[in-house]
Amino acid sequence: MSATHGLTVRHNFETGHRLPHLSGKCENLHGHSWWAEITVTSDYLAAGTVVEFGAFKQAIRAWIDTFLDHGLILGAGDPYVPFVAGQGNKLFRFGADDPTEQELLAADLPWPSVEAVAQLLGRVAIEALHTLPRAASARVSHVRVSETAVNAASWTAGQP
Repeated sequence: MSATHGLTVRHNFETGHRLPHLSGKCENLHGHSWWAEITVTSDYLAAGTVVEFGAFKQAIRAWIDTFLDHGLILGAGDPYVPFVAGQGNKLFRFGADDPTEQELLAADLPWPSVEAVAQLLGRVAIEALHTLPRAASARVSHVRVSETAVNAASWTAGQP
């Protein structure tokens, strides 16, 4: 009988966003206390682990804290972008035509919906995982992002 091993890293961050392409209250600039849960699975262990927990946790948390925490995430087409960028605020753009190296991970995601943030963090986790010692079959399998205590979205990796 085969088994699958897994580990999950959780992290929280405070970030503002808006979704002006939708009708309703999310058109307004607002913030959330987000929670991200990123799961890595493997069919077997390497040196007793899927991936070294501390190193993976540190990589995920450092990325989130550097690029998302206490900043704004906006779609590149949002008319607020030039103003926010011009004020020297922390800004992460989704769907940018001229993305920074980190924004490339969200270049095909036009708006920072909770679903898109889950997909972005899946991509971040995949990049982080590939830089660390890990079991050969280790893979980012699932990301869940909660933007409120009652609203969440998830991203699940396709088959390898």
